[in-house]
Amino acid sequence: MGTKTVDETGPEASEVKPGGETEDLTQAPDADDTTGGEDAAGTTGAGDAAGATGQEAGPTGVGQGAGAVVSAALGVVSLTGSWVGTVASARETLIGQLGTASNASVAKQIKEVYGDAWQTTALWGGLFALAALLVGVVVLARPAFGAPGKPQAPWIKSVAWAGVSLGVIGLLLAVLKYTDVLLGLPSAS
Repeated sequence: MGTKTVDETGPEASEVKPGGETEDLTQAPDADDTTGGEDAAGTTGAGDAAGATGQEAGPTGVGQGAGAVVSAALGVVSLTGSWVGTVASARETLIGQLGTASNASVAKQIKEVYGDAWQTTALWGGLFALAALLVGVVVLARPAFGAPGKPQAPWIKSVAWAGVSLGVIGLLLAVLKYTDVLLGLPSAS
């Protein structure tokens, strides 16, 4: 470290650095210094990407937006059906056809061939609705556990609420279909 000395030409203080160089200590550092030096907060000026672009560093909300869109898409799938539900339903139909004897009663044939397939479709719709509901709730609850100073974009909230709403409707319809309250199997009498 250098030593502080008083210059003989005036009352200005200077510091003698190793190698014989002197630095004037009486001038205040320039607040607008962006030459890459360190400012009073201890951060660098030009090397700081956020300072150079004028943008705040932090979360952008891309994950929350994607989650909201996924929630809404899962809600739509729960209402319209999915290929997984269609394949599972066709499989149950085939199992019902193979497991039912040709001399079985009509009521048993309807139950085995169509009833199980209908309940399987309702089950898969309910699973997609539950997934939509959970993803939407997580997206809506995320700001409470994230950066409290950064509000969530309004469109993210809207799409997440749409996903939650579609999930609730899909779950309700799935339960009603599964329990045969909505569009139950016809009676064989």
